[in-house]
Amino acid sequence: MTTKRLLLILLLNILGLALFFSWYLPAGHGLWFTIDKNIFYWFNQRLVTSQALLWLVAITNYRAFDGVSLLAMGGLYLHLWRRENPEGRRRMFAIGITMLISAVGLNQLGHLIPVSHVSPTKFFPDVNHVTKLTGIPTKDSSADSFPGDHGMMLIIFACFMLRYFSRRAFAVGVAIVLIFALPRVMIGAHWFTDIAVGSLSIVLVGMSWWLLTPASDYLVNWLYRNLPGKYKPAK
Repeated sequence: MTTKRLLLILLLNILGLALFFSWYLPAGHGLWFTIDKNIFYWFNQRLVTSQALLWLVAITNYRAFDGVSLLAMGGLYLHLWRRENPEGRRRMFAIGITMLISAVGLNQLGHLIPVSHVSPTKFFPDVNHVTKLTGIPTKDSSADSFPGDHGMMLIIFACFMLRYFSRRAFAVGVAIVLIFALPRVMIGAHWFTDIAVGSLSIVLVGMSWWLLTPASDYLVNWLYRNLPGKYKPAK
């Protein structure tokens, strides 16, 4: 690992820790709470004045809608897959398994942080609940919303796009993060900072050590060599 790469890792760690502690240390989370509250009420109050917004939020937070985000990520991966030769596709399969292991592992580590709070729909009294307004069973509340699991998985996907594919794939990955993480905030199942602080800070620290060191490559290469099917080691 080069000195430049190490400095980048340390910079990302400092950024992630600074982001987290800017939210964690101030009493009542300081300015972040004001941002969270304003964003929540902006959407929550409009749920009863805009039928279009209400049904958009309801549909995008319906439990089966999570499959759409998987289709979006799978569609991007399929697009990249079709451009590869058999050896490249085998490597992409190894990268995909590594990505899944990384997401599950980092999510579990993230929940070791001694921070827990309910979603804004449970925190504030007398607010609008999409499930009650529409009758659709939506994810409109959470007993423990920090960090945002869904947002973290999406951000990790975008990180892998940048590390193993291209900036264009990364840009599409970022668009997927914004499109599919925002509905959780709009409905009040997550505070804005659950994702913008919780998910992002954990990914900045954890994924920098995983993706910018040889660690992820070791796992990808091991899987590449040991997956079922034909494999001929390079001479």
